[in-house]
Amino acid sequence: MAREPLSGADDERLRAEAFAHLRAVQLRTGGPVRYEDVEGFQFRGRRVPLLDRGRGIRVPAGLDAALSIRTVFRTDPSRRPYRDEPGSDGYLRYQWRGSDPDHAENRALRTAMRTGAPLIWFQGIASGLYLPVFPVWLVHEEPEQHQFVVALDEPEKIVWSAPLDETASDLRRRYALRQVRDRVHQPLFRARVLHAYACRCALCRLGHPELLDAAHIRPDAAGGEPVIHNGIAMCKIHHAAYDADLLTVRPDYRIEIRPDVLREADGPTLRHSLQGLHQAPIELPTARAHHPDRDLLAERYARFRERAR
Repeated sequence: MAREPLSGADDERLRAEAFAHLRAVQLRTGGPVRYEDVEGFQFRGRRVPLLDRGRGIRVPAGLDAALSIRTVFRTDPSRRPYRDEPGSDGYLRYQWRGSDPDHAENRALRTAMRTGAPLIWFQGIASGLYLPVFPVWLVHEEPEQHQFVVALDEPEKIVWSAPLDETASDLRRRYALRQVRDRVHQPLFRARVLHAYACRCALCRLGHPELLDAAHIRPDAAGGEPVIHNGIAMCKIHHAAYDADLLTVRPDYRIEIRPDVLREADGPTLRHSLQGLHQAPIELPTARAHHPDRDLLAERYARFRERAR
């Protein structure tokens, strides 16, 4: 017996149920997902995978609008097949499939834009591993650049088409850039660094992801990029100690504790968590390309030495 085709009302309900399903999956996985984690979503008795294995744009059978989009991971971002970067207005862009405006997947993106349908954006963390960012909306198309403008939240969506003076436009740009940092770049940075370090603190080997951070070597405020070789997986105690310059990681990948901290007499936390790590090597990622950048470590170490005087 043929299945009843999906309607516009089904589209809205499918998206709501897909988002709820994805949130439940993320509670189990800790955030990142693989295809196997999201292929089992069921809607009205049929299986509707939320991610397409072979395509960047997912359009379930029976729907006119795309359900999800994907950006693949590359160790070197310049080698990605598409560049999904913020424009001068602070909004992210998502590239067409190819260059044909009438390609079925580009039409599906255009339909999602026209109808205001929310999408899932699967951002690549590693090969086959993604961090979902949702809901997002397509708010504008730039045909000459073969791309769509993406809003990361409702305020971005609402103000995109509002008439703005120069001051309001600048506020909108700064808000959009902050959203990109907070909802995309920093979560992706953390997920990629933790994955590279097998979800263990590089200093003490603690393996509880909920207690781990991605520590910037060159701080974000100083222009540090959210890339794996500018990060080290650290537990929250060691991250705080690193940021306070109580300890550092030298360019030879060994830990150095500040001299005055080494001389302190306190309790077992200080003795085992800090003093006991002096001169110990950190645990490095398996992939050499993910090792901390030695030049960035040298820059950070020089600051540490200056403050340790």
